[in-house]
Amino acid sequence: MQRFETYLKENLPQVPSFHPIYEDALGVMLEAGGKRFRPMLLLNIVDAYEPMLYNSALPVALALEMFHTYSLIHDDLPVMDNADLRRGHMTLHKRYDEVTAILTGDALNSDAFYLIAKAPLREDVKIKLVELLARDGGSRGMVLGQAIDCYFENKPLDLEQIKILHTNKTAKLIAVSLQMGGVIVGLEKKEQEALYAFGIDLGLLFQIQDDIIDETQSEEEAGKTTSNDGDKNSFVNLLGLEKSIEEADALAKDLQRQFENFDEKLQDALGVTVRKYLFRHKQ
Repeated sequence: MQRFETYLKENLPQVPSFHPIYEDALGVMLEAGGKRFRPMLLLNIVDAYEPMLYNSALPVALALEMFHTYSLIHDDLPVMDNADLRRGHMTLHKRYDEVTAILTGDALNSDAFYLIAKAPLREDVKIKLVELLARDGGSRGMVLGQAIDCYFENKPLDLEQIKILHTNKTAKLIAVSLQMGGVIVGLEKKEQEALYAFGIDLGLLFQIQDDIIDETQSEEEAGKTTSNDGDKNSFVNLLGLEKSIEEADALAKDLQRQFENFDEKLQDALGVTVRKYLFRHKQ
């Protein structure tokens, strides 16, 4: 992923003006690091099937990271999670102020689609990529999940409802990262659908693992505010820690079975990533 990190640092938003902090604010959370999970999934698929398209896919990968970062900036706001720490750094509303954090999130959201639109890919491919990110990042996906999460604070949901919440809030953006990689390289619709289904389960596992981390790690270990989900509908709050680990184990084993049904190229492409995250909750 060093190629992506280099590309990101060379392509941070540049908006010179007389505003003293605006341009810095746009880049600070992107530079702060993170797992780069979503761009990694997309680029691994491109590299496996059409490595000549790798450089052309970099703007799309950065768009995914920008979009994800916007969602974190807004999620950390006082009106939502009221978090002080993200990626080992002060959250934007703490570093600057709430207005700056809101506007930075808004800007990164829009800039994500601008990057896709300007990517050196075929027009029909770019239209499809915009459609998919808008579908799963907007009212039918991530925003719906966030709305459910916020509205039902202190109102316990059942397990199926919690899965719907986190399928939308977390899993769909992970799933669509895989599907967008498939679109760039021209995979058949059936293969794209299999990737998307795998991504949904991977995203749910990712969320259960995050809930376990929130319960078991300090802020320094996690690099973000932890023990902050007491009023939230998390898997740990519903099932308890031990049952959540059992749920994560079962989902990880199912994902391993799905993964083994992929063709050799796809297994090579995603093998390192999948193995790294399947049992992250036990590391």
